[in-house]
Amino acid sequence: MSEREEHALLKKRVDQVLSGSVTAEAQALADIDANLAPVAEQLHAATGHGKRLRAAFCYWGWRGAGQPDSDALVRAAGAIELVHAAAAVHDDLIDHSRTRHGRPTGHIALREVLTDHARPKAGARALAMLVGDLLMSMAGQLFTDSGLPGAFLSRARPLWAVLARELVAGECLEILRTGAAPDPDASVKVIRYKTAKYTVEHPLQIGGVLAGAPRRLLESYSDFGVPLGEAFQLRDDLLGLFGDPEQTGKDPADDLAGNRPTALMAHTLSSATKAERGELRHLLGQANISEQQVERAREIAHRTGAVARVEGMITARLREAHDVLADADVTADARRALESLATVSATRTH
Repeated sequence: MSEREEHALLKKRVDQVLSGSVTAEAQALADIDANLAPVAEQLHAATGHGKRLRAAFCYWGWRGAGQPDSDALVRAAGAIELVHAAAAVHDDLIDHSRTRHGRPTGHIALREVLTDHARPKAGARALAMLVGDLLMSMAGQLFTDSGLPGAFLSRARPLWAVLARELVAGECLEILRTGAAPDPDASVKVIRYKTAKYTVEHPLQIGGVLAGAPRRLLESYSDFGVPLGEAFQLRDDLLGLFGDPEQTGKDPADDLAGNRPTALMAHTLSSATKAERGELRHLLGQANISEQQVERAREIAHRTGAVARVEGMITARLREAHDVLADADVTADARRALESLATVSATRTH
């Protein structure tokens, strides 16, 4: 079986875990009150898409330490996808994003059920926030009820807390940095904590800790995971502005409208002419940015060399991750799978 086929099979298993978890939660909400159906629908919407990379890294963190395939571990890995779903719902709220995966985000979709509400926009945002909170609670419950031995779960519980803390810290840093002077190093720190660590490093380490991996392997997982996670988010930033919306499901104006402190924009502003900085300052944070304005931002990013620099950052981080993996004491199957996952994470087109 190829690595692609193996990941597709693992993704299917994780999808089944998430579907079962969300269906049970939706029924519990319905048992409370039928009016909660729109909230239950958003649980399904938030978890119905995704590459399941975080679950895959957790799974191979477990297998890399020599443990066999395990349905209980797949359930525990699926819990990290619920963390991601919760983070995405909250992130869309913070960024005022209107689409994700080509569909309306939670706070936009929920307005439809509040047409008679005194403040439909505020009400929909409040409901979406609570959907995100519930998803985070579900993640902890799924992890605890995964079926793994209690001693295994106890070993990983401190890392679960670190994952949540650093994810929140990264989101807070992004908010604090929004609109600040361009600083490429600060932008990388934001993505390291907001996305990189909980996408690769922490899932790998949680899988490893659950498996009883030795300290040296856990250190290798960290040394591999941090640069790869940063490469993942740097690619995401490029796709945010340059990707095909039909594939990414994202509006290419989102990062500009949100004035987000991406490394791409930090490098662009740092190298732009005074006139170009003026053009970009006019766009950043502006609502209803036109396609022509997006294209102009792309032109400036290319002309300043920012796109090439970010591509170089991705290449360097992917190479660093592969070098670490080559020396890591992991099983042969895990090495092959992680090599494939690393390349897909850093070079994907959507």
